[in-house]
Formats: sequence, C-alpha cells, structure tokens
Amino acid sequence: MDSALSDLHNGSAEAGGPTNSTTRPPSTPEGIALAYGSLLLMALLPIFFGALRSVRCARGKNASDMPETITSRDAARFPIIASCTLLGLYLFFKIFSQEYINLLLSMYFFVLGILALSHTISPFMNKFFPATFPNRQYQLLFTQGSGENKEEIINYEFDTKDLVCLGLSSIVGVWYLLRKHWIANNLFGLAFSLNGVELLHLNNVSTGCILLGGLFIYDVFWVFGTNVMVTVAKSFEAPIKLVFPQDLLEKGLEANNFAMLGLGDVVIPGIFIALLLRFDISLKKNTHTYFYTSFAAYIFGLGLTIFIMHIFKHAQPALLYLVPACIGFPVLVALAKGEVTEMFSYESSAEILPHTPRLTHFPTVSGSPASLADSMQQKLAGPRRRRPQNPSAM
Repeated sequence: MDSALSDLHNGSAEAGGPTNSTTRPPSTPEGIALAYGSLLLMALLPIFFGALRSVRCARGKNASDMPETITSRDAARFPIIASCTLLGLYLFFKIFSQEYINLLLSMYFFVLGILALSHTISPFMNKFFPATFPNRQYQLLFTQGSGENKEEIINYEFDTKDLVCLGLSSIVGVWYLLRKHWIANNLFGLAFSLNGVELLHLNNVSTGCILLGGLFIYDVFWVFGTNVMVTVAKSFEAPIKLVFPQDLLEKGLEANNFAMLGLGDVVIPGIFIALLLRFDISLKKNTHTYFYTSFAAYIFGLGLTIFIMHIFKHAQPALLYLVPACIGFPVLVALAKGEVTEMFSYESSAEILPHTPRLTHFPTVSGSPASLADSMQQKLAGPRRRRPQNPSAM
C-alpha cells in the first residue's frame, strides 16, 4: 500500500531521491499552491461521494454490490499484509527490470481501472440516457462441473447502459496504457478511491481505530525508518497515487514535476469517515455531526501534512497527521454530547443483514446474485423465519 505525501520529481525533497535541481527549475509558489490544493480537492471528492454511496450500498438489495465488511481481526492483520506487500514490491524493483514489472502491472491495473471507472460513472451516466434508449439485458455465466455438482463461478447480469460505460472507461484505459498521462492516472485513482470507500465497510468504530492505529505505525515506519515507500512510489507506474504537476502553469498539460498523494491516505480515512456517516444516520436525529466533524478533521490533517512537508522538504507519512485528527475530533464531539457509548457500540454490519444475507458458500442455484438475494429475503420474511445470527459471527 502506498501511503505517503511527497514530490515525485523533486529529489531534494525526498529521502533517497536523486538531486536534479540543475536540470529542473524550482517550482513557483503559485504552482505549488495549485498542486497541493488540487491534491486536497481530489482527496475530498471520493471520500464525500464514496461515503454517500456507502449508505446506499449498505441498504441495497443487490448481492453483487454487497460491501466487504472489515472485522477487527482483518484490521489487525492488514498492516502486516501491507508491509509484506510493500517490501516485496521493493525487492522486485531491486532485483528485476523495472520496465518489465511495470508493463505487467500496467496491464493488471488497466483491467481493474476500466471496471472501477465504469462502476463509478454508471450512476451519473444513467441520467443522460433517454427513456427511449434500447436497453437490453445480458448475462455472463460461468459454471464448474455438471449435473448435481454444477457450481456457479461467475453469474453477472448487465445491460446496454453498462456496456456504454465500459466503452467510455476503456477509452481512458487505452489512453493511460499508451501515454501514462497524469490525467488518466488520476481518473483511475479517483475511481479506485471512490470504490474503496463505497464497498469497504468497517463493522464498528473499534475496528476503525485498530485499522487506523496499525496503519499509523506502518506509515511512520516505512516513510521515516526507510526509503522503501518513497522508492516504490517513484518506481511503481500504476494508478495507486494521485498526482498533480507543480509546473502546470509553465508547461501546461505536458508538465512533469509532480506532487503525489498515495491512495492509502484517501481510502483508509475515507472508510472510517463513511462509517461515521452511517452512524449519524443510525441515530435518526437528521444531523450529520460526526460525518462533518471527521470530514473537517481530514481537511485539517491533510493540510497539516502539506504544511509540514513544505517546511521540512521531506516526504511525509500523511497518516501520521490524519489518524489522530480523524479519530480524535469525532471522539471529542462524542464526549461533549455524551454519545461515546453509542458510538463504540454501533455495529454497521447489522444494517446489511436484513437486506443482503451473507453466505458462507455459494449455493448451487440458477439466476443472478440479485435474484438470489431477493429469494433469500423472501424466505427470511416467511412465517418460519429463522432467528438472525450474531453479526459479529457472520
């Protein structure tokens, strides 16, 4: 996971970066302000809209869009898995040719980026289709075995509108694959971030504190303790970071002196902020106090990160500032309102159960995941409805 705020091509401001001040003119104050202001805006957009979409996702009945719930056990293991992945990428770049690794990664993220961008723009594009648009339904079905042993591996339903969104996203994908342009990179990065905030759900506030606390240590160690994260971020040619040129005013769209923000600094605090929005809604007070507080805390934390990096001219672990702000501010509000117990006892996964029952295995049935969810809901609503299980055990 990449989770650092730095200058990609200003080597004097990075640990382990080559100094190239003789070949690249220094950025102007206006260019720096534009770059970091744009990074801040790009970070806020997927958090805000992803949090809103996470509410609809939790209430939805479409099993194909069922959110992935992160438990406390997952949160505790996540920093270890992220560290192993980061170190593995670092060693790969040291041992093997960077060109071939990036080619393989580019193809991988090319496919993922198209799917993520298509899912992101689909709700917006649906508003532009006329009522007379010939919208046909399709189904992609892939099974394993035969007869009674047949199992569905893939059962995906889509329509003509989805194909149009997929075609538009493919244009961006080809642009990114051929040019690696920073705008195409950001379109994919924003799509990944929004999808992450929308579809990754923390089950409670305690799990969020464990996840953010563990990644707080992870971020500080890999940025300040070694040059691993900054090196991987500079070598890794994939849309895992948001970038914006500091020399845009001088060179236009061909600018190449970039400031960078890792997607981890957007998605990880974002899923915590989305959790607080769902907690606000669960209180049924028609206020979004905790959401707005955590959102303002994120702005404060990222702004402080940019200020510290500008003062010390060194890449900064953004979670060092974001984690205390995003956790501390809402907890202080809860203390002031006397709602600490309600905050830490809130279970986000409990809202999903009445609509999208979770399965321990994929049953052998025909139909789409959506029809499967509907049929299960009808069974649960019958006269002999079973008692729901404990959300923490599902």
